[in-house]
Amino acid sequence: MREAFGARFDVGVGYLNSASIAIPPQQTLAAVTEAVAAWGRGGALSGDFDEPVRVARQAYADLVGVSVDRVAIGPSASALIGLVAASLPDGARVVVAEGDFTSVPWPFAAQAERGITVREVPLDAIAEAAREADVVAVSVVQSLDGRVVDLEGLRAAVRDTDTIVVLDATQAVGWLPDPLDWADAVIAAGYKWLLSPRGCAWGAFSERLDRVRPAAANWYAGADRATSMYGMPLRLADGARRLDVSPAWYSHVGASVSLPWLAGLDLPAVRDHCVGLADDFLARLDLPPQGSAIVAIDSPDPAAIERLREAGVVGTARSGRLRFSFALYNTEADVDAAVGALRAAY
Repeated sequence: MREAFGARFDVGVGYLNSASIAIPPQQTLAAVTEAVAAWGRGGALSGDFDEPVRVARQAYADLVGVSVDRVAIGPSASALIGLVAASLPDGARVVVAEGDFTSVPWPFAAQAERGITVREVPLDAIAEAAREADVVAVSVVQSLDGRVVDLEGLRAAVRDTDTIVVLDATQAVGWLPDPLDWADAVIAAGYKWLLSPRGCAWGAFSERLDRVRPAAANWYAGADRATSMYGMPLRLADGARRLDVSPAWYSHVGASVSLPWLAGLDLPAVRDHCVGLADDFLARLDLPPQGSAIVAIDSPDPAAIERLREAGVVGTARSGRLRFSFALYNTEADVDAAVGALRAAY
């Protein structure tokens, strides 16, 4: 058991895989366990989950820096990005980063029959390419290797333009404190750096995206849920809540604990902790610092990740590289374990 930033985590030495699945604080695990137990004994009512959804939504708004009426809930990042893609006008031009996680470009590429085009450019060319695009969609932090997009450069490039900016912040919100409230859509799944169960995601949408159609319109997005369960006419909520889907209850129970806790932390201190460990790890392998909580090193041996796991170090193999992610609950002991295991493996 470890303590980090005032919370306790049941995570062993060598777990460096938070970019895939993060470990929840013990208070989050306890809340989900109790909610599931209540379900098992017939003590759960659907209305019991409205408050966790509300609390997590507000905390996400606080983390991103927007008003809560701009935040919608969804099951995944791609589902929320898909709403934006499906609402673009025919023939829209979209720019994405080469090699980005497919949840970002694919929802737009799936609209090709409407004449929507998707152009890949190198990550460091995103800002320049954005000037000639209708939409730029990019992960704030690249899942593959932890590279961070030049947010200030992108923001400056699209200032005073009509370009819509869609940011997938799944690998960023929770450790990267850079302001994101200027973007038109800031979307994040909960099961990584937001320390929540899989099945919950949030999207912060600017007023410029009020045109996004609620393609999954349902009772939970109703103006008054109690009277939105049956029959016509369509009577959706105002603001981003009109885009809500019915929540995965137990995921939001966990999120209602983890997200407010994260929102109350000194996030620059969290970033410094995570990045400090990652850069120390790289330095000890004679590699340059990257300034990210996620790093990747070349590995020509496809079995290397399995040997590392046998040594108690958990990372992920991605496109011929070994990826390690350093979360707020990691320590120098994890750096020691990873460096030692790598040296033994090679």
